[in-house]
Amino acid sequence: MSVKIWHNPRCSKSRTTLALLQERGITPEVIDYRTNPPSEETLRDVLAKLDRSPIEIMRSGDKLFKELGLSKTDAPDILIKAMTEHPMLIERPIVFANGKAAIGRPPESVLDIL
Repeated sequence: MSVKIWHNPRCSKSRTTLALLQERGITPEVIDYRTNPPSEETLRDVLAKLDRSPIEIMRSGDKLFKELGLSKTDAPDILIKAMTEHPMLIERPIVFANGKAAIGRPPESVLDIL
């Protein structure tokens, strides 16, 4: 089984989710989305797999969200573009397996797609 994780090593939830996978004998492909940000097309695919809107996978309480003048009511295209240009706005971690995706908040929520 191929498993990927959009990971931020500075995030405790991301580290915990990665450890949870490893404890189950899974060695995921670790993608540091901060240095390898997703394209708009990739984000749209992820949103479809998560069955969520752009604002639902954004760190809207983050200082950067406010500094960029973003709003929870902005059009999806604006929010997607902001996430591709500023990947730190993407909620983390996101795990991909079996053609599905899950946000690791709480970390155990990713187990449903394995």
